[in-house]
Amino acid sequence: MTEPLPILYQTETLVAVNKPHGLLVHRSPIASDVSEFAVQILRDQLGQRVYPVHRLDRKTGGVLLFALTEAMNSAMQVQFAEGQVDKTYLAIVRGYTPDTQTIDYPLRRDDDNGRPGPLQDAVTHLRTLRRTEIPLAHGKHTTSRYSLVELTPTTGRMHQLRKHMAHIMHPIIGDRPHGCNKQNKLFLEQFGMNTMLLHAGRVAFRHPDTGETVTIEAPLQTEFTRMLQTLFEATA
Repeated sequence: MTEPLPILYQTETLVAVNKPHGLLVHRSPIASDVSEFAVQILRDQLGQRVYPVHRLDRKTGGVLLFALTEAMNSAMQVQFAEGQVDKTYLAIVRGYTPDTQTIDYPLRRDDDNGRPGPLQDAVTHLRTLRRTEIPLAHGKHTTSRYSLVELTPTTGRMHQLRKHMAHIMHPIIGDRPHGCNKQNKLFLEQFGMNTMLLHAGRVAFRHPDTGETVTIEAPLQTEFTRMLQTLFEATA
């Protein structure tokens, strides 16, 4: 039996869940072997139609927002498209990141045939929360360094955070194909960890009906918490 999705926020027109890492939002031709999707699970859980108003990558966990009516879906789609929704993510990345950094690096979105599309503006603000160095040899290094970062995108390009972190040479641990395969292998072998360490922690927006600011936060999930403790608590 499918586990119900943890509900973070619910009204008559909106509902937010804490999407598990590894769960697709909706059916996709690139994952034909998958039989469960967030849309289907939540529809059955609530007993009504649901409309995902934005997307999260399959391997990303955290706040996922759904509309429960067509009118709310349209209103929220506009807010996301116009950049009126504040989104904050947490990620564990390779190396020591700077205290703060703005990554202003245009990205290409691949079309349905995998061909590169036109360049689109893409901006992400980074803030480093913690750094750690652990006694884990890797390659020519006798230790390994990692950072816990807060990422705030001001645009919503596909795989933006993953591509931006790879661009500045601090890939997100567990990311494929934009991350570091050697690090991903290291985490699998040393820690039994096969999750992408990217978490959609917070979403804030203006409620279309009331005009009030709604802020929704999602607690970290098990694997992210385990790796946070493994990497950072041991050196605290």
